[in-house]
Amino acid sequence: MMSESSQSLAVLFVDISGSTELYAELGDEQALARVNRCFALLHSITEDFGGRLVKTTGDGVMCAFAECAIALRAAQVMQERVVQQRELGGPALGIHVGCHVGPTIESGGDLYGDAVNLAARIAGIAKAGQIIMTDEVAALAGATLRDRIRSFDRVAVKGKREPIRIHELMWQNAEDLTMRGTDFPEPRVPRLHLVCGSRELWLDGGGWRRLSLGRDVACDIAIGDRKASRLHATIECRRDKFVLVDHSSNGTHVKGADGNEVTLRREELMLRGRGRVALGHRTGDPEATVIEYACE
Repeated sequence: MMSESSQSLAVLFVDISGSTELYAELGDEQALARVNRCFALLHSITEDFGGRLVKTTGDGVMCAFAECAIALRAAQVMQERVVQQRELGGPALGIHVGCHVGPTIESGGDLYGDAVNLAARIAGIAKAGQIIMTDEVAALAGATLRDRIRSFDRVAVKGKREPIRIHELMWQNAEDLTMRGTDFPEPRVPRLHLVCGSRELWLDGGGWRRLSLGRDVACDIAIGDRKASRLHATIECRRDKFVLVDHSSNGTHVKGADGNEVTLRREELMLRGRGRVALGHRTGDPEATVIEYACE
């Protein structure tokens, strides 16, 4: 029977970007050699920082560190060294990194637990060249790295009831950060103003990320109309965009500022500017309950 042990670790998932294109360009043998060189580099850096490469995961690796600050510093050096290899004619690859910290269970040389699952999902959000982390990691990053961490987004993650806040480590050297500081403004907080009769609501990055519309009294905007479904539609904030999603039988009608009206039937529509929404009716029907919106 395999023994198990539990400890709190900073879990780092590092995924290689660009390998598919590399295989198509160079063929299997040469591309595999370059990918393996990248794996060897990631393994070496992990050990240099006192971490452990737990396993490879397809086109990536899973590493574990005792402290968040060390894990993030290792991730920064990984990014720097991968860029250096590319500039010197090495593998035309990039990496993207996700990090979370929390209790883990070790069994048979592998790590398990919610912290591991969340780190993997955070890595899936990151794009090539990014180091993304959770609130918990950002809080434990240490004074040296804290000034390089920027609030990035709130995202819905499988297995979590509420969206979680994620942050990005700006890993370029200090001079680059000073010279190019204007390239990284604080994220704009999107706002959507909704008015339905005497009710007024705001959907923004600092509050709700999803509003429900329908006949059910539990909906954020409840409409007592038999043509409205119990959960008729939702409005979701996705980064800096607002998306209306229809879930109904009778459709959702949206009229924009240009005067054109569209009908959604199990479809999505990005809301822009100002307009009007009606559930199960055209926006001009006398019996329609109209919701007015304005994106800011």
